[in-house]
Amino acid sequence: MTPPHKRSPKKARANGQLRIGDVARIVGISPSILRSWENLGLVSPVRTRSRYRMYTSADLRILKRAQFLRRARGMNAPAIVHLLKTQKMLPQTSSRPKANPVGPRLRRLRLERKASLSQVARAANVSVGFLSALERSQMTASVATLRRLARFYRVNILSLFNPSDANPGRVRPSDRKVLEAGPGVRMELLSWGATTMMEPHLFRIAPSAGSGESYAHEGEEFLYILRGSLEIELDGGEKHTLDEGDSFYFESSNEHHWKNPGNKETLVLWVNTPPTF
Repeated sequence: MTPPHKRSPKKARANGQLRIGDVARIVGISPSILRSWENLGLVSPVRTRSRYRMYTSADLRILKRAQFLRRARGMNAPAIVHLLKTQKMLPQTSSRPKANPVGPRLRRLRLERKASLSQVARAANVSVGFLSALERSQMTASVATLRRLARFYRVNILSLFNPSDANPGRVRPSDRKVLEAGPGVRMELLSWGATTMMEPHLFRIAPSAGSGESYAHEGEEFLYILRGSLEIELDGGEKHTLDEGDSFYFESSNEHHWKNPGNKETLVLWVNTPPTF
C-alpha cells in the first residue's frame, strides 16, 4: 500500500482533496511557502484527525492565482491577499471570535469523576492517545465524538461552551461562544441561559467536513441553510440534500449524521429544543 505522503495527486483527487505535498507540486511552490500563505489567511485547509492539511479544489484555484500574481507581477504575499480580497476571491477579514478550548473542560470533568484516560477513551470509542491530545487542545473532536464524551460525563455539548447561567439577551458576533467540532466544523452558540428552551447555533462546515458517526439525543431540531448545501442522513437510510434557503425539521432521537457535500463553506442556522444537544 502506498504511504499517504507518497500518494499521487491523481489518487488524492479521488477523495476530492489534496495533501500539502500534492498541492505544492501542482502549484509549483514549497510546502513552507504554502504554510506561510495559510498563516496570512490565503487558504484555510481542513485538518484530519492526524493533523494533515487537506486542500479542496477551491483552495487550489486560489493558490494557482496567487502563484500567478507572485510570478507574473512580482507581488508579495500580503499584497496578493489584499488583491484577492478586493477581487472577492477571499472573504474580507471577519471579527470571528476565537474558539473556546474544549480540552481543559474535558480534563476537568474527567478529574472530577476520578476516571482514567483509558476508561473515558473506551466509553467514547477513541484511543487513549487521541483523548490525551484532545485534553491538551492539540486535537479537535467531531460532533459525534463530543456527543459520546458529553454522555459519559452526563452533560450536554452546550456545557462545553462554558456559557453563563444568565441570558445575555443581545449577543454580538464577537461575543459568541465557539467550539471547533472536528476538522472543518465550527459551532457558534448564538444565545444561552439557564432557563432558555432553545439552543441556537451557527454551524460553519468546510467542504467534505461533517459530524462523523451518527448520534442521537432527546429533543427536536430545526435547520435553515444560509449558504451552501448540507447532506443529512437519518436512521433507516433516509437521506436529504439541503440547499441554500431550504429548511428541515426532525426529532433528535432519530440517529443522524451529516456533511457538506459541496466545494464551498456551508452555513447553517441550527436550533435544538430543549437544550439537550
